[in-house]
Amino acid sequence: MFRTEFEFVLPHGYLDEDGELHREGVIRLATAADEILPLKDPRVQKNPAYLVIVVLSRVVTRLGSLEGITTKTIENLFVADLAFLQRLYNEINRVEADAQADGVGMATAGRTPDLGGY
Repeated sequence: MFRTEFEFVLPHGYLDEDGELHREGVIRLATAADEILPLKDPRVQKNPAYLVIVVLSRVVTRLGSLEGITTKTIENLFVADLAFLQRLYNEINRVEADAQADGVGMATAGRTPDLGGY
């Protein structure tokens, strides 16, 4: 079966405004739009490093009992948790991209770009 969603547990967790810690979440595979549309975001155009924040806010679909994941949510993660999500994003999207691309001979061209150097 083809998996599009992956559960995770953050190393530290997201601490919300009420002091509640959220560690368990779900991230989904990225689509082309998840990587292309953020490039039009003025925050990304002003600061390319912000791309990781926008992309992760699109693909993290659940984090604890939070109602929705926004760029503010991702901005307020602890650095270790942000690095964890970047690695997970790169891992799940590379694995799936490589598996799909190998069938059409595009394994090296079809790789998902890294979302940071952690």
